[in-house]
Amino acid sequence: MANPTRKEEPVLAADIGGTKTVVGAFERGRTRPRSILVKTYSSGSFRSFEQIIMDFLSHTPIIPKAVCIGIAGPVLGGKSKATNLPWTVSQNRLSRRFEWKAVSLYNDLVTTAMAIPLLRRSEVVTINAGRVRPKGNVALVAPGTGLGQATLIYYNGHYVPMPSEGGHCDFAPTSNDQAELWQYLHEKYGHVSLERLLSGPGMINIYSWLKDAGKYNEPKWLSEKLSTDDRAKAITEAALSRGTPICKATLRLFASILGSVCGNLALTTMASGGVYLGGGIPPKILPFLQDPTFFEAFTEKGRFKQLLSCIPVKVITNQNASLLGAAHMAFIGL
Repeated sequence: MANPTRKEEPVLAADIGGTKTVVGAFERGRTRPRSILVKTYSSGSFRSFEQIIMDFLSHTPIIPKAVCIGIAGPVLGGKSKATNLPWTVSQNRLSRRFEWKAVSLYNDLVTTAMAIPLLRRSEVVTINAGRVRPKGNVALVAPGTGLGQATLIYYNGHYVPMPSEGGHCDFAPTSNDQAELWQYLHEKYGHVSLERLLSGPGMINIYSWLKDAGKYNEPKWLSEKLSTDDRAKAITEAALSRGTPICKATLRLFASILGSVCGNLALTTMASGGVYLGGGIPPKILPFLQDPTFFEAFTEKGRFKQLLSCIPVKVITNQNASLLGAAHMAFIGL
């Protein structure tokens, strides 16, 4: 649909995650939506998404022309039960509650994927420059509170997002150590999904295995820190700022598994337009993604190693990419 040039009412966009929920009001910009007001909320502090919306609307008098929401969970029939929150979000219920005429609900990786063509150079970090093929498929992998995946497919002059719950597919070990890790988690959880490793809780699972298997010792100061702080954050900081061996090993293994998963998705989707890493974790562990371990695992696919070595790989550093994509999709729907 062609973009109108007339002045429009703003749209409302939201990104619902297991840790935080971001809500924003946007107007149409020259090249992408421009924010008017953006507020971030701790998801666990609210009983429902509606409570957050009520607070947001109390800070701005806008009446949105359209509303688009990305949520960390599968969306079926305009409704979603958040994967890592006790919330159910419904398009119809929101429309009735707030008297909104145009409400759309998507998986948050769909909205993040739709932001990729809008990102500025300063909002990505290149891991592998590769060779971008115009109109090529684009793959997105996003480890954060959980693990999300999505794909952009170029069709009829524009990109179409394809939702996925691939983060809940089986973890396939690629080394003896990873096989031991799989066994450790299988005894604990039964089904070992990719999200059991490639997420904040997954990072803790990797760390716990390294400690419990006797691979590394846990310093006393770190044990005390882990008992009081955000454990994934503490592991990351100890690896980056203090070079703590068990924490460095945790992030190296995390990066290796992530590289393998990204390479698999690149082959599955034939992502000649590039593979992008979203979510909250990749920007925080950039040195480990820039280390050869990640890209070696990405390309280690036998006869297709050369093909994968030509695929661009980039990390999204704009932490509101999903919100931007949701705003863009709201304007597309007008």
